[in-house]
Amino acid sequence: MRSLASIVLGFESLVLALVTPVMISIANIRPAVALPVCLGLAVLALLATGLLRNQVGYALGWVVQVGAVGLGFVVPVMFVLGLAFAAFWVMAIVLGRRIEAAKQAHTG
Repeated sequence: MRSLASIVLGFESLVLALVTPVMISIANIRPAVALPVCLGLAVLALLATGLLRNQVGYALGWVVQVGAVGLGFVVPVMFVLGLAFAAFWVMAIVLGRRIEAAKQAHTG
């Protein structure tokens, strides 16, 4: 489960970092607001990736998903991207649990 979740968060951190110039140039959001919000979410996604050994990492991952969807109120395309990444996040958790259960059933 952890490897799938880390892939989702890793790619999402790149997308969140790339939304920063979009917010500044297209949405006319001040850099003083766009930089901490977008880059903060990107760093939070990376931090969550590093903490996936604990439940804290998964909780932070959910926070990142909510934040990414919430960016859609500023940059409407983020509704689509945020919901897509949230769906990938849910799939990573569900499929990861199934894979872990299958491995345990196979070895135990």
